[in-house]
Amino acid sequence: MKKGLVVALLLVFAFSLSSFDVHKFYMAIYQINYAPEKKMLQVTSRIFVDDLNKTLEKKYNKKFFLGTDKETSESIDLLKKYLAENFTIKVNGQTKTINFLSKEMDGDVLVCYSNVKDISKMNALEIYNSVLIDCFAEQQNIVHVTAFATKKSFLFTESSTKQVLKY
Repeated sequence: MKKGLVVALLLVFAFSLSSFDVHKFYMAIYQINYAPEKKMLQVTSRIFVDDLNKTLEKKYNKKFFLGTDKETSESIDLLKKYLAENFTIKVNGQTKTINFLSKEMDGDVLVCYSNVKDISKMNALEIYNSVLIDCFAEQQNIVHVTAFATKKSFLFTESSTKQVLKY
């Protein structure tokens, strides 16, 4: 009985040590909705704020505190710049401006709201997404696109940062 208890405790100890080496999962989710009545694309991005802060710190060589009371207007401007460089949309072959509208925290996730205006007709949609991939090679960005009553989903990774949809 005593020997069994010692073995059980050793197994629990060994298991608890191994659990500290769990690999973090890097993922962000984007939703793009085409609203033809408003002639716009509505974009919602959900990105883990700690990963985003680390990426921005690495890129701009300064400390970031997005989603906290230490957040600055300069950090928001650099966030917008980073997203504009790493998440782009072309409609019918033309690069479109993504308008950053607002952001909010949802737990440990930064939710960003954006739109693309003046989309009266959409035959092709090209999406480029390399957000966080420059800092985390394991990063996966899932993009759901809803347009013309259909939903398509894409996975963006280090080896696949561009997708094209034809309508």
